[in-house]
Amino acid sequence: MSAIRIGLIEDQPMVIENLTAFFEELPIFELVVSVTSIEAFKEEGATALPIDVLLLDIGLPGISGIEGIPIIKKIATSVDIIMLSSYEDADRIFKALQAGAVGYISKKSSLIQIKEAIEIIHRGGSYMSPTIARKVIGFFAPKPKNIKGDSLLTERQHQIVEGLSEGLSYKMIASKYSISLETVRDHIKKIYKKLGVNSKAEVIRKRLKGEI
Repeated sequence: MSAIRIGLIEDQPMVIENLTAFFEELPIFELVVSVTSIEAFKEEGATALPIDVLLLDIGLPGISGIEGIPIIKKIATSVDIIMLSSYEDADRIFKALQAGAVGYISKKSSLIQIKEAIEIIHRGGSYMSPTIARKVIGFFAPKPKNIKGDSLLTERQHQIVEGLSEGLSYKMIASKYSISLETVRDHIKKIYKKLGVNSKAEVIRKRLKGEI
């Protein structure tokens, strides 16, 4: 079985050193090109072809990793690109995948996880480290619906809001519904908390807008 030919575009010396040493220890891998920028890959990458799997950083000097994907694909048409990045935000993840990457690994991943990712992708699969996969799943998960204020309030609290909207004082509301003034004040505090407001005027405004 021939070795998997690896390319690396990474500008952090420690990462380069660790990965280079790791690949040298494993006969199943052959590191055929290692450069620190997309610009350098354009010059050196073509002479190192073919490459089976390319590990690509995003935060590179000059052209970013994501911007560089189509450039790489023109030079190495059959290469499988794995993003190896410290960025874990959904925006960059999806931009990289949309541009043509088939894997996305956090730089927090162990060398064993990186080895596993390369092997899976070389066999025709795809790979995302667990933290990245969680971000992707979270993006597609159903978003909770906004809860209207009227579903938060009790029937009594609705009555008190109605009283406030009519311009009644706390004492008048207490008299109208045959409850104590202290009970009215207690309900008012709970209404403020449930609706996320701090004044009677805000409650009335929400009532007039039909939000409660």
